[in-house]
Amino acid sequence: MVKIGILTIGNELTTGRIQDANSALIARAMQEQGWAVAAMLSVGDDDGDIHNALDFLLGRTEAVIATGGLGPTADDITTAAIAKAFGLSLRMDDSVLAHVRDLFAKRRLLWTDNNAKQALFPEGAEIIANPTGTAAGFAVRREGKIVAVIPGVPAEARRMLPEGVIPLFRKEFPETALHIETSTFKLFGLPEAAVDAAMADAGLASLGIGVGFYPNFPENHLVLTARTATPEEASEKLLAAGARVEERLGKHIFAHGQETLEAIVARMLSEKRLSIAVAESCTGGLITDRLTDIPGSSAFLERGVVTYSNEAKIALLGVPEAVIATHGAVSAETARLMAEGVRRLAGTGLGLAVTGIAGPSGGTEAKPVGTVYVALADGEKTLCRHYALRWDRRRNKIAAAQTALLMLLRYLAGDVGDDG
Repeated sequence: MVKIGILTIGNELTTGRIQDANSALIARAMQEQGWAVAAMLSVGDDDGDIHNALDFLLGRTEAVIATGGLGPTADDITTAAIAKAFGLSLRMDDSVLAHVRDLFAKRRLLWTDNNAKQALFPEGAEIIANPTGTAAGFAVRREGKIVAVIPGVPAEARRMLPEGVIPLFRKEFPETALHIETSTFKLFGLPEAAVDAAMADAGLASLGIGVGFYPNFPENHLVLTARTATPEEASEKLLAAGARVEERLGKHIFAHGQETLEAIVARMLSEKRLSIAVAESCTGGLITDRLTDIPGSSAFLERGVVTYSNEAKIALLGVPEAVIATHGAVSAETARLMAEGVRRLAGTGLGLAVTGIAGPSGGTEAKPVGTVYVALADGEKTLCRHYALRWDRRRNKIAAAQTALLMLLRYLAGDVGDDG
């Protein structure tokens, strides 16, 4: 199996100013190709550190993917450092320079001479086109091994990896060209260890299927991978393995592949020609934010209101002051009235509401931090569910938004009860 090294470069990484998003992106892409990532390193913008990191990685792999340090500023030294490490001179690529100048003109950006630095490459390098930015990547070879270098901007790396780097590596390592196919199951409500335990006796290895467990809060993703000679064989294996996953985890699976929870909800609302309004307290607008991430959401989402204070719940949603005084702002009674109130206010088919205690303070013995109520009103009935979340404030808010959207999804699918 071909082994790949990943090198991310930049002082912003080694000082912790930004998180390294590229290593995970690259590692996933390599796994999908059937190549193994042997090591991942991050170094700052330093000639010696870059040289040492390349030596370390090339001593253990057949290829290295490096990101970062290809911009026009003085601290962007990756190209020069790699040229020096390989004993190569730098040359100006006139076609790349013309392309960069043209981009600046089209985008009406101020041209300064240091931008020409983005057209300098090690002698003999193969250019990797950048379809979204100004800094092209490049590939150089040494002793039968290859180093591909692309920008550190995640959006640019995300395009250049499948469009430039992977095709280059496929040509470099043609003997490894298996058909790789994956199937992703998105789950909520089970920790990673419980997902693993549920699949322990599923016998997926006997089908020739690789299994990966990937936490992606608030979800857990289970990914099946088939590496076969033909697409037909991969599809057959994944179908058989997927049936075993569904058998054990079906009630916790809400989406497959690249589908998102909000996209599924949006599609179902549109198909059923239902409109919705949302009233949020502890989530502060997160539910509405996720729904409006979907293009065309105005077709089903009439409004979202953040009624954080008791006064807002009373004035905007018509929740009686006596109900809040008796049962509390975080209660099934208040959640139900919030859902009914926002539906009445907006004149929509559905009203969705959430109220809770995100923490870290505000909890009591009867209602500890993480107590959340979600309610859904349709004009005939109002459903309500209670959840006991257990994370920090931010994660409690994210999980509360997730539970609300899941409740809505199950209602739309005709599979929701009332435990309020």
